[in-house]
Amino acid sequence: MKLESLIEGRLIKRYKRFLADVELLDGTQVTAHCPNTGSMKHCAEPGSRVWLLDSGNPKRKYPLGWELVEIDQLHLCCINTGRANHLIREAIENGVISELQGYSSIRQEVKYGENSRIDLLLEDEHKPKAYVEIKNLTLLEEDNWGSFPDAVTTRGAKHLVELMSMVEQGHRAVMVFCVPHEGIKRARPADQIDPKYGQLLREAAQAGVEVLAYGASLTESEVRISHPVPVFL
Repeated sequence: MKLESLIEGRLIKRYKRFLADVELLDGTQVTAHCPNTGSMKHCAEPGSRVWLLDSGNPKRKYPLGWELVEIDQLHLCCINTGRANHLIREAIENGVISELQGYSSIRQEVKYGENSRIDLLLEDEHKPKAYVEIKNLTLLEEDNWGSFPDAVTTRGAKHLVELMSMVEQGHRAVMVFCVPHEGIKRARPADQIDPKYGQLLREAAQAGVEVLAYGASLTESEVRISHPVPVFL
């Protein structure tokens, strides 16, 4: 995924979940939209280098959107959770995610379960449907561990229950963690933050839900899913 003409600055603060104040390189201070509903633990430290994308829409109250951050002056990370589905779909179509090859069609946001929509539905007349749920994982901890979630997620738990239901109905169900963070080398549930989610994720895996994680290569103009990340449950 190309991210053209990003605008560099320094983070002043992130607040009210959806807003971030940034000082641009020329000293101008702007307020940008923050497209991330999580806690963004370790991803929103004041003074960090950040990159913003101009929507080009002057009618928007906040035309600039926060896309990238540099963690600890070492690692680039994409904080825009709205990119995850596109990144994973792009990786499937490019053959990067080997476990999800061989399907003739991919549909997005298909209704299923109890008033939910699956992120991706992979279909082929010669194999069971594959229901693919995608979560963005950006919480870096010691020793290059990445953990999910970074805040308690009842919605995420609901999705796991629905994936298990798909397995019971004879379909394939896959939980994919999109890891657009250069510092994360292995993934696990964040039991210290949401122990119920961690327990449910393990139950889902035992019930037949496949759990995958894929990392990304990042530059200041591109984010691309490039490699599997081992998951430890």
